[in-house]
Amino acid sequence: MNGTTGTSGTPRVIVVGCGPTGLLLAGDLAAAGIPVTLLERRPHKISNLSRAFALHARALEQLDARGLADDLEAIGQPLTRLNLFDGLTLDLGTLPSRFPHVLVLPQYEIEKVLERRAAEAGVDFRYETEVTGLTQDADGVTVHVRGGESLRAAYVVGTDGMRSAVREAVGLPFPGRSVIRSVVLADVLLAEKPETLLTAAAVGDAFAFLAPFGDGYYRVICWHRGRDVPDHEPVGLDEVREITRLALGRDYGMHDARWMSRFHSDERQAPRYRVGRVFLAGDAAHVHTPAGGQGLNTGLQDAANLSWKLAAVLHGHAAPGLLDTYQSERHPVGKSVLRSSGALVRLAMAKGWQLPVRTALTTAVHHLAPLRAKAVGQVTGIGYRYPAPRGAHRLTGARVPDLALAGGGRLYEALRGGRFVLVTPDPCDPGAERADRLTVGHWASDRRTTLLVRPDGYVAWAAENAQAPDIERALATHLG
Repeated sequence: MNGTTGTSGTPRVIVVGCGPTGLLLAGDLAAAGIPVTLLERRPHKISNLSRAFALHARALEQLDARGLADDLEAIGQPLTRLNLFDGLTLDLGTLPSRFPHVLVLPQYEIEKVLERRAAEAGVDFRYETEVTGLTQDADGVTVHVRGGESLRAAYVVGTDGMRSAVREAVGLPFPGRSVIRSVVLADVLLAEKPETLLTAAAVGDAFAFLAPFGDGYYRVICWHRGRDVPDHEPVGLDEVREITRLALGRDYGMHDARWMSRFHSDERQAPRYRVGRVFLAGDAAHVHTPAGGQGLNTGLQDAANLSWKLAAVLHGHAAPGLLDTYQSERHPVGKSVLRSSGALVRLAMAKGWQLPVRTALTTAVHHLAPLRAKAVGQVTGIGYRYPAPRGAHRLTGARVPDLALAGGGRLYEALRGGRFVLVTPDPCDPGAERADRLTVGHWASDRRTTLLVRPDGYVAWAAENAQAPDIERALATHLG
């Protein structure tokens, strides 16, 4: 086993899995002063074999709240329109976000930025460390790793992918099915540059997708309905060319493949994201078809939701019951993403009697603004909100877009540091005892709404024309 030691002492949290979800979560916890160890069975090497190439607006907002979005924007390529099928285009340029686009860049670039942040925050990385099981009791969790060593923590989070050892160890099923078999992947050079940044189309029984790495190579993802072969079946460049020509009309002169493989795409979701002191996030909790590029983005938002709650409980600022809201807030979102990404794949590959249904739906989305807004909100992640208590203000549970604050600041800058942000019409002194977990800002406009924004950018509490006792009660409820 190897690794670098950051935070000293026994970890309060063990995160299993060093993908984007695990890196964001571990980095958040360490930045909040929580000792955290991150276990990864692979050697320390950022893989270029990822299938994700897109950061949507909501994920970029979460990264902005950590001071990371601008670095990624500098190396990625923005795309303001998503072309789907039957001429259906989703215009992202009007999104109510600082990021009215999808940012195209390989997943490994995201991992580099997240790993650097986690290391700087003091995460204890343990590579080549494979989890073989775990046991838990009222006080904590013992994680067993190959070689006989055991590690102890207050909580464990499994972010270790579709074949999660953590999920298996707590006995959770992973119901669902394989939707698309024998999907072919290849990294190739192209003699002809595609006309668009992302190229995708489905014709008849064939589908193909092209995305640039930025180093001259392109990732090709393609599939043919009639070729259902095992994942271990070798892939040849001729097969990639043929399927791409069927779907896109040409193969762009593919040559010099540096890597090729085959996989199958599943739709699965764990019935629970929490078992006692053990949590699941990202692909360990839910896997989707790659349509719409929603998998990576959903995992990052799982991490953003869970990290501040774990930190609040471990610091003694919130009761352990707060952790139950991770299930009630994130499980419905995972279920919705499962449905929407699956629908996109089925519509793209429609044939026979399904084609008129697809055409009718496409026409409806084109002409009905509410349908179009819902589709854009689901794909980009900005359309989701969390359940609110009965009688709460209409904004409670809603995502907050970036707000201009008095003095030239922005809400998502104020969220950096993992704090709540209180946005008020007038100056307000919440007391020095909460300064470590609360930032106060004022509207740059004359709006009279008072907002208490959670560290993940959702409204915890809101009121119109709030008085000092109202604000104090809200702060005591949510910040302790």
